[in-house]
Amino acid sequence: MRIALTYNLRLSDSEEEAEFDTQETVNALAGAIERLGHRLERFEVSGPASRTVARLEAYSPDLIFNTAEGRRGRFREAFYPALFDELGFPYTGSDAYALAVTLDKQLTKLILAKHGIRTPGWQYVEKLSELTAENLRFPVIVKPNFEGSSKGITQDSIAETLDEVRQKVAHALARYPAGVLVEEYITGRDVTVPFLASVDNDYDGVLCPVEYVIDQSAVAGRKYQIYDYDLKVKSYNAVRVRAPAGIPAKTAEDMRKMAQTIFRVLDCRDLGRIDFRLSDAGVPYFLEINALPSLEPGAGIYAAAELEGLHLDGVIGSIIQSAAKRYKIKDSARRQGKPARKSGPLRVGFTYNVKRVKPTVDASEDREAEYDSPATLQAIREAIASWGHEVIDLEATPELPSVLASTPLDIVFNIAEGFKGRNRESQVPAMLELLDIPYTGSDPATLSIALDKALAKKIVRQAGIHTPTFQIMLTGKERLNKEFTTFPLIVKPVAEGSSKGVVSKSVCHTEAELRDVVKELVGKYQQPALIEEYISGREFTVGLLGERRPRVLPPMEIVFLEQGEKTPVYSFQHKLDWTDRIRYDAPAKLEPTLLEKLRAAARGSFMALGCRDVARIDFRMDDKGRIYFIECNPLPGLTPGWSDLVLIAQGAGMDYRTLIGEIMAPAIRRYKEREARRAADEHALSKAMLEKPVDKAALEEKPVGGNGSGQAAHASAEPQPRLDIKA
Repeated sequence: MRIALTYNLRLSDSEEEAEFDTQETVNALAGAIERLGHRLERFEVSGPASRTVARLEAYSPDLIFNTAEGRRGRFREAFYPALFDELGFPYTGSDAYALAVTLDKQLTKLILAKHGIRTPGWQYVEKLSELTAENLRFPVIVKPNFEGSSKGITQDSIAETLDEVRQKVAHALARYPAGVLVEEYITGRDVTVPFLASVDNDYDGVLCPVEYVIDQSAVAGRKYQIYDYDLKVKSYNAVRVRAPAGIPAKTAEDMRKMAQTIFRVLDCRDLGRIDFRLSDAGVPYFLEINALPSLEPGAGIYAAAELEGLHLDGVIGSIIQSAAKRYKIKDSARRQGKPARKSGPLRVGFTYNVKRVKPTVDASEDREAEYDSPATLQAIREAIASWGHEVIDLEATPELPSVLASTPLDIVFNIAEGFKGRNRESQVPAMLELLDIPYTGSDPATLSIALDKALAKKIVRQAGIHTPTFQIMLTGKERLNKEFTTFPLIVKPVAEGSSKGVVSKSVCHTEAELRDVVKELVGKYQQPALIEEYISGREFTVGLLGERRPRVLPPMEIVFLEQGEKTPVYSFQHKLDWTDRIRYDAPAKLEPTLLEKLRAAARGSFMALGCRDVARIDFRMDDKGRIYFIECNPLPGLTPGWSDLVLIAQGAGMDYRTLIGEIMAPAIRRYKEREARRAADEHALSKAMLEKPVDKAALEEKPVGGNGSGQAAHASAEPQPRLDIKA
């Protein structure tokens, strides 16, 4: 199977990260999963959830092996399972509801009390004024209600008097305002009962109790023997696990039966752990349940599983087996020669134009400047394949329509520029839409509009975003618009990318210069020329990823280094040879107010033009801080270490593989939605066919044109349907 391992990585010894996984634990889990023969991808989820979603959709796993704890809030453990449910990905472990309930210690106790589960006396407190500890038997222990890993539990958590408990509750509420639990302290031993649902035993997967044994030299001088935060996180070497626990067989059986009831009532899945306190009198008390237990090497679940003949790999395998059985997951359908499912490896068509004619720095040769080099194409292929998908090359030649029609594909990763005309970038997407093949990037309408710089400016201006004053000239003889009150003005082809036609002489200081440049550009590119107001000021380019609500990456500034140049422009020459002429600041150094204005303009332009999945938008900012839209590229370059979007992504901490994955993810989502619609339509059709009543009399053979007695058959009282048969 294709498995995604989701986790929070512990980067410090802070209490906030106490429940996160160490690198050692992550490596151990990953190693076990790979040794079991699965393909694995690691997903550290501490960053923005949108990035996790995009990466998961790009990888399209058969199963998510989840250990992610979430970062904050009373429902943090439930966050990722809820997200996986929304995305439609199977995952290991309990669902969001069970995780939310079990993280809430007092709610868990309330539920279990109705099923006869013995717990210490307790009170849940959100405000100090609610405390009524007089009803409890002292000493008591004060602990956070919504924390695990013994967070907030120390020797000072024990209170022996009413005054002490008030002080300790006040202190605990200051640190854990979501609420604390005041619980009767049971003198005795800590025993834990693990659970592996796939283990076939008499207790429905509940394993033998194990015991935490504390090195007494490490706790010398302590009055209370509790497995506190210091022992669990800092002095863990002083604690060992004894399996089985040194308790009577009857007590062990009673605890397993209690655990069996608890796991069933709380609907825990695949794995779990219940902590009991065994009193000095030999009576077990339920303390708490962990439906997302630690899987670090040496954890109690491994010690208990060894008694069942399972070592580390076996434990991990049993968790995967349990989840796979619940979701009815089988091995990859593609390896069985069946059509692709909604998850697993996809057949990804890769449409492109290959650059065979190298552009010259003087721009005399730029016919294939927008095409991609073999090195760039290979980098994209490798990035797509690294997500586990099969890549099928589809060069955008005149034979592409017939190749597409005869090649089975799930989605297409499109970077093809097309052949000619202002609709060239829309040619391949239009073919894909005709064949109902999902693809990356914007649709044909957006690609056509964005390539026409004048049309794009009109639409963006209507959305309330500044654009330079502009005009189209077909020959260079047209009258210059009155809106142009001063020079300089800039001239460029209206429908070209990669700064084709934008050179140093494109910035014109007189009308005569302008008309000469227009005439030259119209002749060379066989299209109108765009004349626009030259905005003197800082230049930025902004990358965006996503669909309806795109993620705006930190802007990149193009810093011009030639001090004597009064009217710098990001030209074709700069893009070919920029090392000593310009500098890229990624991310740009901007005040928060200006940064937000630029982000808003980028998002507004993206949405106004109907962009999808990816785009790069260029802006200029004048000395008054006004943001001007220059142009939008919804099919930006993807050359590693070179193209603007790649540099922007690097500045945002995103590597090349992740960038390709994020561009690909929405297309995979659309593919799944299409497959779901097709399945629903097929189901509805099958259901309609089964429910349609059969008229047995109509099936009987009757003479045509008469009633068998030489008389014409009587017409039916109701009109009969007409059958139109098309040859």
